[in-house]
Amino acid sequence: MIQQTGPALSVHLHELPNGFRIVTEEMPGLASASIGIWVLAGGRHERAEQNGIAHFLEHMAFKGTETRSALQIAEAIEDVGGYINAYTSREMTAYYARVLQADVPLALDVISDIVLNPVFDEGEIEIERGVILQEIGQALDTPDDIVFDWLQEVAYPDQPIGRTILGEEARVARFSKDDLRSFVGEHYGPGQMILSAAGAVDHDQIVKMAEALFGHLKPIEAERVLVPARFAGGERHEVKALEQAHFALALEGPHYRDPEIYTAQIFATAFGGGMSSRLFQEVREKRGLCYTIFAQAGAYEDTGLTTIYAGTSAEQLGDLARLTWEELARSADDMSAEEVARARAQMKAGLLMGLESPSSRAERLARLVAVWGRVPPLEETVAMVDAVTTGDVRAHAARLSAEAGAAMTLYGPVEGAPRLDALRLPLAA
Repeated sequence: MIQQTGPALSVHLHELPNGFRIVTEEMPGLASASIGIWVLAGGRHERAEQNGIAHFLEHMAFKGTETRSALQIAEAIEDVGGYINAYTSREMTAYYARVLQADVPLALDVISDIVLNPVFDEGEIEIERGVILQEIGQALDTPDDIVFDWLQEVAYPDQPIGRTILGEEARVARFSKDDLRSFVGEHYGPGQMILSAAGAVDHDQIVKMAEALFGHLKPIEAERVLVPARFAGGERHEVKALEQAHFALALEGPHYRDPEIYTAQIFATAFGGGMSSRLFQEVREKRGLCYTIFAQAGAYEDTGLTTIYAGTSAEQLGDLARLTWEELARSADDMSAEEVARARAQMKAGLLMGLESPSSRAERLARLVAVWGRVPPLEETVAMVDAVTTGDVRAHAARLSAEAGAAMTLYGPVEGAPRLDALRLPLAA
């Protein structure tokens, strides 16, 4: 099956008989390309005893294959001046490279090798285990990182989507070669993989290579069951002698196929997405209650979160938290058409600026195919953004302030911090 879409038919989508998908976008005038494999398996696909294994597997992909050592993997790409990396999120794992046009076949060969042929050498597993435990320790020492892990856990307790991507130290310390192979067997089938490339690429060439490299893969027989997300909410206060008190708030929002996701993103941008936003102006510029404050809207397959973060002093934490909630409620009544228009312009500019990078385009293509099974034309996305009205944004703000489930995490000198119900009750009065 082949689908062609976008300006001048520059976006091409092809599916192999086994379900493996290839999406490419040629960007005329570029001398480089970004290419990678996005696997629809991440933290929320793990069972409780597997927590952290998707991330561990991502690390092990670079530690040697049947034909390349860890050093040879790095040298193969860096010898031609390229760059290779990977990441794990809650819903996917990506392995990607940026190279010059002539080296696209080499990059795809290396990426396919690390995805399909990792050897999981016992010695390398132990070395990388130590690296990951250091990474976990570093995250625990980074307050503005760990507070978001706790926020996710509070929002979705005892669920795969609520667990940390890195995993807990005790579990990571026990993962074996068989555990890694088991996760690959459960989740790394051709129907769960998307090959995405953008820049100086030739679609037909990449399809031929993909057929040779991935066409032999057998689909996974057992259907994967995704544990539905259930937002519970609540709060967690962790007292520690830090210089700043870290405040993170999450409100349940739409999932990424919900048309309201565009409203949620525009609201988050207007509310706390830049220097002109309400939170920045009211909390930082007018009151001087913090240095950093922002809001953002994120989404998953079946749920979403609007999150707000700020770092402040212990003495100012209460005022900051109360003012944040007051501004949230006030925005439901007086969010202006000018604020909404500015947020729309920021969203569209961010989207268009991101398209100037082949790496951003390749990731966008993979995510769109994962979500929609196609690549909607850019004009379609822009039209959805433009269709959001001031009334839509105000109604969304009203739902967030009065009805949406809420979660809050505080970390640092937070002994006297207000409780979540105390912050929200005045708004309901």
